[in-house]
Amino acid sequence: MNETITKLRSLLEEVTIQYDAEWIGFSGGLDSSILAQIKKGQNLNAITIIAKDFLGTDLSYSQIVASHIDIPLELKYVSINEMLNAVEGTIKILKNFNDIEIRNSIVPYLYLNALKEKNVKKVITGDGADEIFAGYNFLIKKNDDEILDELKRIKKIMHFTSEQIANELGISVQMPFIDKDIMKIVETLSIDLLVNKKDNMKFGKWILRKAFENDLPSCVIWREKTPMQDGAGSAGLTKMFASIITNDIFEEKIGKIKDEDGVTIRTKESLHYYELYKNQFGSPKHYDEEISCPDCNTIIISNSKFCKMCGKFPLT
Repeated sequence: MNETITKLRSLLEEVTIQYDAEWIGFSGGLDSSILAQIKKGQNLNAITIIAKDFLGTDLSYSQIVASHIDIPLELKYVSINEMLNAVEGTIKILKNFNDIEIRNSIVPYLYLNALKEKNVKKVITGDGADEIFAGYNFLIKKNDDEILDELKRIKKIMHFTSEQIANELGISVQMPFIDKDIMKIVETLSIDLLVNKKDNMKFGKWILRKAFENDLPSCVIWREKTPMQDGAGSAGLTKMFASIITNDIFEEKIGKIKDEDGVTIRTKESLHYYELYKNQFGSPKHYDEEISCPDCNTIIISNSKFCKMCGKFPLT
């Protein structure tokens, strides 16, 4: 096992060092911290997005790791208005009103725009580690065969909105975790190197944690998977929309949308996103095939369990 861990670490270091980005989208989570640790001697700078008005968990972790490995850290605090502007910009680029994807994607939208203002052309990110190394929380609840099946499915449909947004802004995203050689070696690993226990608690990305446990603080190595929306605080948008849109207005608007557009709106947050989407692109096209979403009628990507357009999950 130790030999396999060492081999994986060496390969990840070799792959990561060859990238020349001098900025990293940073959360203080396991993935970005590992990449920062590897590249700390290459004039690396980190940028972290923190909501001014909502609770986010990335602030303390990003500060801890940046101090530990001694890299410059820029904390960009964003107001509600900046977040709402980011929502609109993100919808224009992604062309959907998927509330979960948008809440998460405004984080890279914000840091990528901040880097664009600095004339930065390249950024390195931890994208892909969860998909390749079984990092998602729902995976660790499954048995070994189910995990393998899910990883195969995820690899077929995985996409990274940070890359899509960066392309729109003229920035190149470097993603070491989805390097073909990394993916190839991971396919040979036994499940216990991807998902295992520490102190009776299950963790994904086990081999990554073990490979760098002597380089990073324990609180980071054994930090649970946290979605970007929770780390940066953009998850607070859900409660905000729930409080500012009255029930009467919500019921009136979703009824009209259902009648006129044939689209089911599930939450007040989704209502706001849908109105922005419709203003830009009109109502979604309807499809009658069995592979269309029951809530918004758009085509479902093969092997997907949720609707990329509206975020409906599960689809059945």
